[in-house]
This record gives sequence, C-alpha cells and structure tokens, in this order.
Amino acid sequence: MTPIDPARYVMIGGFLGAGKTTAVARLARRLTDRGRKVGLISNDQSTGLVDTAILRSKGFAVEEIAGGCFCCRFNSLLEAAEKLTQQTRPDVFVAEPVGSCTDLVATVSYPLRRIYGDRFTIAPLSVMIDPSRAARILGLEQGRAFSEKVVYVYRKQLEEADAIVVNKCDALETPLRERLVGAIREAFPKAELFQASAREGSGLDAWFDFLMESEGRDSTSLELDYDLYAEGEALLGWLNLTARLTSPAPFDGNQTLLRLARDLRDRLDAAGHEIAHLKMTLDAQDAAGTLSVVSLVRNDGEPDLRESLLDRVDGGSLILNLRAEADPEFLKDAALAALDTIGVSSTLEHVECFRPARPVPVHRMAGRRRAP
Repeated sequence: MTPIDPARYVMIGGFLGAGKTTAVARLARRLTDRGRKVGLISNDQSTGLVDTAILRSKGFAVEEIAGGCFCCRFNSLLEAAEKLTQQTRPDVFVAEPVGSCTDLVATVSYPLRRIYGDRFTIAPLSVMIDPSRAARILGLEQGRAFSEKVVYVYRKQLEEADAIVVNKCDALETPLRERLVGAIREAFPKAELFQASAREGSGLDAWFDFLMESEGRDSTSLELDYDLYAEGEALLGWLNLTARLTSPAPFDGNQTLLRLARDLRDRLDAAGHEIAHLKMTLDAQDAAGTLSVVSLVRNDGEPDLRESLLDRVDGGSLILNLRAEADPEFLKDAALAALDTIGVSSTLEHVECFRPARPVPVHRMAGRRRAP
C-alpha cells in the first residue's frame, strides 16, 4: 500500500560525529507538531545502532538498514519505506545515511526521483559538519586530523551537498566560525549554507523550510575515484557492541558511561588513533523510559552527556558504537578492557568489528545540470 500523494524523502548526511541524529530528531518533532506523519530510516554497516535506540526512545517510527550504506542497500531502503508506510503511512521520510558515505545524489536521490517519482518527492541533500573537525580539515585550526584518504571522503561529501549545515555553532568562538563559513563558501560555492545548533534548537527553521520547500538538484555525477573512496572508508575501524550491565548495588549510569568514554579515548589517543565518533546509550529499561546518551567526536574533546538517566540503576542494556581510524581488533580489545574498569559486571550480547567493504551501488545515475 502506497500513499495517495507522494511522500517527501529527506536525507541528512555528513561525516561521523556531525550531529545528524540530533537534527533528525529535531526535524521529526517539528513535523509531528505540525500534524505531519514521519517515518525515520537509520543506516549502518552493521546491527546494534545507537541512533536507532535514541530515535525510538523518543517515540518515532524507525526502520534500521544494516549491512551497508543506502547506495548499496537501495532495495532495503525501499523495503524500509514500505514497512513504515504500512505501519504509519508517513507524509515524510527522514533518512540518515552512514557517516562515511558519499555519492548519495547519484546513487540514492536521483534514482528515487527517476524510478520512483510517483512515490517520492526528493528534498535537497543536506550535509552536516562538526565545525571543529571542519576547521582542522580546511586548515583553519591546528590539531590531529585524519589521513588524506579519509579526508578525501569528507571533502567529497561537501562537494555534492545541496545544503551544508555548520552544526554546533555554539561550540566555536565567533571569529573562527566566521572564517570557517567563509572558507566553506569559497570551497563549495554551489551549496546553500546554514548555521545551526541542533542540540540547542537554534538556527534550524530556515534550513528545515529549505528542506521541505525546495527540490534536490539533478546534477552530473560527482567526480569520484571509487578506489580512493573505498580505501578511505576502509581506513576506518568499526565497532558495534551491546552488553548487559548488572550490579548488586545501584550505580550512577550517567557517570559510568562518561568514565567508559574517557577510558576508551585515552587508550586510543595513547596508541595514536583518531576517534571519528564514539556514541553510547544505557537503557535501564524501567518505567521512566529514559536513556543515558554519551557522545565523543575527537581525541582532545570531553565526552558529552547528551541525555541522562534520572536515577541510579542496578543494571541496563549498553549499546556502544565506535568509529576511529584504527584497526578494528584494537577497537574491540580496547572496549573490552575499558568495560573491565567501570566497576559493574558486563555480559556481552553482541560484538562486531570490521572495516567497511568497498561500496558497490545498486544504481548510479545523473541528470542534466540545472542552470544556476
């Protein structure tokens, strides 16, 4: 069963740690408050995704696509949309692709428009950035960054964007933010530029209006070296881990996650490995329905307690997602060692570590470039 009117398909991309999930939740809440039905689609290279847990905890209908990015799991993307249609008949689908993926216009947006234009209208592709990471990659600020092949993927994401969203604007001093905005405008002049803080909820209205009122561009394919793209992605180690935490005495779940994040950060930093994103949730699975959510997006940062459990707990379900430029086995060993130090018992339920496989899109299409 399909909607009578085409549903809106909105894709919010960007590199790992840019704040996409927070923005997706903000957009979904805004649309819901305005009477629109929303279906969310999360995406990862494996199962056990923190983003899915966070979005479901907020009451949204969510389908998760695991085992590859949208471009490689295009048919699964359609199946997810169909499941959501059967469940809640959304007016708008909001999809968050894997943070290491690019070439999304030619492999996802345009095929949806060309083949399934009777089912979807396609919003412009947004790419969000963490401003501190962007400032380092664009040479505006000193600090540890990724290797050149990973940076290649990062810059290609920005190159194909219809809209670039400088997120976390509250985290940068005004002079550096202004220099960053100027550098982005110079390097990527075709994109609309927005400044916002998804966490604080500021600066979002103009961007959200753009997403709902504008159409994505039909453009020539992104000039992309797929060998270099695959090599850049494969430099990133991936770890997805779920565990059950238990304790005979109630403990502070929020502080437990913060200690775990700091321990993992220090282990990776000592070994010279750069964190792309560490994200964890602890679900006490009690009547309150709250989560503890901790995020860390670089080695020299402090873990951020994004959401908090209200009381001490005697256990809960831990989901840990770690992406870093490091050997996946090292990430697993570091996480298991760190779990041994948190002062509560942990029982592993699932652990998977790997490097992303070479992207092999189901479709790769391009239309004519529109006149500027």
